[in-house]
Amino acid sequence: MRIVLVSDIHSNAVALAAVLGALPRYDELWCLGDTIGYGPEPNVCLQKMRDLAKYALTGNHDLASLGLVSLADFNALARTANQWNNQQLEPELRAYLQALPDRLPVPPEATLAHASPRDPVWEYILDAGTAQVNLKHFDTPLCFVGHTHVPTIFVKHDNGKTEFRRGTPGEILELKQGSRYIINPGSIGQPRDGDPRAAYAVWDTEAHTIRFNRVEYDISATQRKMRAAGLPDMLADRLAFGR
Repeated sequence: MRIVLVSDIHSNAVALAAVLGALPRYDELWCLGDTIGYGPEPNVCLQKMRDLAKYALTGNHDLASLGLVSLADFNALARTANQWNNQQLEPELRAYLQALPDRLPVPPEATLAHASPRDPVWEYILDAGTAQVNLKHFDTPLCFVGHTHVPTIFVKHDNGKTEFRRGTPGEILELKQGSRYIINPGSIGQPRDGDPRAAYAVWDTEAHTIRFNRVEYDISATQRKMRAAGLPDMLADRLAFGR
């Protein structure tokens, strides 16, 4: 089975459409949260996930846009965007988003968490030490997370050695029996690794591989929509730099 892993779409429907148009044949799509926030088309992105995602999570920006976490925990730009996203939500899609979990076990192989299995809403897994501690908070061989907007790989091998690094475009990671993994596919709507292309990954459960992918999209189209909506210019500008 081929499972598409997407995360941090952030209301960027142009980027999402580019990814969906470039996907190989797949069996399921899993969304790791923060479908909205920052960008200009929350309802389009939510509807796509409602239609396509076998499993979907909520993230911190989703919760902020719903008014379920304090906006004081966000910087001024994010607060403005989350408030705007809140005002756009259609009732049925608001209800759909509000019902999503922030963490979900998918036994026997995987655990899904937006940020981390230890703290599914807020914790950033940006180093090997944080990843190592989080191994105690899930039991499956694989955990898929988002939140950082950076494709990353953490592995604890069966010999006790650990590895933490970025996932590179086109890379095929071979999953080893007895090893445990925390994998971040990166962000579709707002990458932060210096590569502005939309990021996603594909888990092939039969080949025991995860492939990291990037897709170019019309960044200027999203920027125009953001400016037309009155969203902060800095949020639009950063899309071109992947930061």
